[in-house]
Amino acid sequence: MNGTEFHIGLDDIDDPGGRCTTHFASLVVELLSRHSVEWLDYPNLIRLNPGIPFRTRGNGAVALRFKSDSETISTTLPLIEQMIHDYIDETYPNTNPGFVIVENPISTDIQTLSKQALWRTIPIRFVQRLIKRDNLTHFSLGNGRGLVGALSAIGNTLKDDYTFEYLAYRRIDESSVKREVDPESVIEMDRIMGNRVFSNLDDKNRILIEPHGPDPVLYGIRGENASAVIEAATHVKSVQNVERWMVFRTNQATGEHLTNQVRIQDLRPYMAAIVRGHVDKSPRIHEGGFTVFGIKDDTSHIDCAVYEPTRQFRNTVNMLLIGDEVKVHASVRPKSRTHGLTLNLEGLEILHLSPIIKTESPLCPECKKRMKSAGTRKGFKCVNCGYKDPEGTKIETRIERKIDLGLYLPPLSAQRHLTRPLSRIKKNNSGKSFDMVRKWHDP
Repeated sequence: MNGTEFHIGLDDIDDPGGRCTTHFASLVVELLSRHSVEWLDYPNLIRLNPGIPFRTRGNGAVALRFKSDSETISTTLPLIEQMIHDYIDETYPNTNPGFVIVENPISTDIQTLSKQALWRTIPIRFVQRLIKRDNLTHFSLGNGRGLVGALSAIGNTLKDDYTFEYLAYRRIDESSVKREVDPESVIEMDRIMGNRVFSNLDDKNRILIEPHGPDPVLYGIRGENASAVIEAATHVKSVQNVERWMVFRTNQATGEHLTNQVRIQDLRPYMAAIVRGHVDKSPRIHEGGFTVFGIKDDTSHIDCAVYEPTRQFRNTVNMLLIGDEVKVHASVRPKSRTHGLTLNLEGLEILHLSPIIKTESPLCPECKKRMKSAGTRKGFKCVNCGYKDPEGTKIETRIERKIDLGLYLPPLSAQRHLTRPLSRIKKNNSGKSFDMVRKWHDP
């Protein structure tokens, strides 16, 4: 169709009482689909820097991309604003919804903002200045923080790697009721779908597609294409009914937030970064089950923390030794009265292992007993049979390490939305085109 290309960004349209931004986005899609719009993409679910302390759950924002005429936009905008008022609990102090509309083309500044929002902290006032400068149509409540995610979502058009997620929603008035997704149906779905989907089950066959909070998401299935996640959903059963569903194209499971390697002296609170260094402080388990070790580079030293829910990942970290060379994938925790700037680990890449050398006295060639030193520069003697070896030297034996080089991640249940799981290490959809299936949302 002829018309203008529009991008609507939505963020922070949720609250603890059972609301979420993706669910609200499905309502907006339903509204727009009743008007004259041509969808250019699936709704984009963009996960932003997961280390931000004032983020929403999962720090996810949504961008809707379509062609339409100005009349449709002028008609629906007041309706969307009213929908936000009706949807959220405006008495809840930490809900700061925002939406922004951008007409094509998306400026370079907005694209740069989006890249920064993946791993840095973005001030609200910076985004507000950008919106004012470009005279962008927008709406916000509270402190306006939702505008940050909304504009950042618009700027990330998923030109690099991407995946898909099918989100099934229950009725909002059932958000406090137990979901009861059938585990056996998820296990069977995972078997049937194979590597077309991922991260459905943990290593003990416990299901991971079912959230635990009081929100309208019933379950979410992640996969490599839209057709796969839609097919997968036909195998999943739950006690609660699916009221509506929608497919998102997303940066989840791409590791997009961890593409910047930063020197220790350049780290700042809440960054998501890769830091390369050598272990200079041995791992130590603290009360509460978390482990702390230290690394250094040519600029400084920093502590690294791994927490109890990461299980085997924490056990791997505990086997590190001083001198090991590593890359840590982490979020930067700010310093406090009890600790300095700290890296909270999301992943660990072991590049080089320090050797463990065991030094022992030689064996007596006569009686095979371990000899003892005969004194400085006097070699060794056997206290059992009296044999002397004035030229004898210590024997060095290299002890095999119990860990290998390579990438280590926490279990799936403890991974971030953005973490690239091991099942996707060799998968990348960068540059691949995608088709819009006929039915990608209901209603």
